[in-house]
Amino acid sequence: MVPGLLERLGVATPVVQAGMGGGISRHELAAAVSEAGGLGTIAVNGAAAIERELRAARALTGRPLAVNLLLPFARRDWFEAAAQADVVVTFWGRPRRRTPGVWLHQCGSVEEARAAAAAGADGLIVQGVEAGGHVRGTLPAHELLARVRDALVAGAPPLLLAGGIAERGDVTAALDAGAVAAVAGTRFLLSHESRAHADYRRRLLDADATLLTELFGFGWPAPHRVVHNAATGHWLRGGKRAPLALRALNRASGIGARRVPPAVQARFARAQRPEGRLLSPVPPTDDGPPRLVEAGPLYAGETVARIRDVRSAAELVAALTP
Repeated sequence: MVPGLLERLGVATPVVQAGMGGGISRHELAAAVSEAGGLGTIAVNGAAAIERELRAARALTGRPLAVNLLLPFARRDWFEAAAQADVVVTFWGRPRRRTPGVWLHQCGSVEEARAAAAAGADGLIVQGVEAGGHVRGTLPAHELLARVRDALVAGAPPLLLAGGIAERGDVTAALDAGAVAAVAGTRFLLSHESRAHADYRRRLLDADATLLTELFGFGWPAPHRVVHNAATGHWLRGGKRAPLALRALNRASGIGARRVPPAVQARFARAQRPEGRLLSPVPPTDDGPPRLVEAGPLYAGETVARIRDVRSAAELVAALTP
């Protein structure tokens, strides 16, 4: 295993903030996490947005920053813009080095971890099924971590653990299990610096359960973990996946919907309704359409049942650090 990844980056603590897309984790959150000693991650769509958020984050901290790219959506100029970050994180697709700098790939299986290691990834984020947002893994985080650790040969990239991280004990358990760092999403979504809509935060603070579904899959038909809202109440009465016809529509939307210009996507999100059949993966942000609180995905991991407050990112880094 390659030693010293965090040290090479200049990251002081083994705490990484997950890249929460759709505008949830922008420069405010990423800079605050990094300034507190963790590794903050920006997750926005488009080269111009990536460049803008990186500049804004650099104005707030001189410490390392990451940019998260979703492979089904990312284009060449996105990678060019993200290369200005200290770390590029990729997710959901065939692992391939697209940046000259430090590259982490998030994996949901032993096979994907092997492929990312063979492609030259500098680190592997192992994602358990309990994680929030889009879920690649099908096994609990610690079980998958053990399987990946046992499957990789000597000299393989270091492992980071995602899924089930909300408290200091979770980070300690991840390190004891062989990870070099823990990746937290939901805990940082419930921070003052995240750009989640205020009502989204309130729903998560009140939640004690999540569900893994494919409901909000227009343009990206992939499993995702959320808490209940009006849309799930309308469509998921008979199960958690989504009606067969709706899943077929999501699959058919495929690549075409991903290439729709951002302005058109924004208009679509503003018109989204809980009972509508075109339910996109766009979450409710503080500057987005309020109707998405009921009509969009309220991404959250299983740790949401253990989180009952909103704190500053700096407080959270300190609370998570062993």
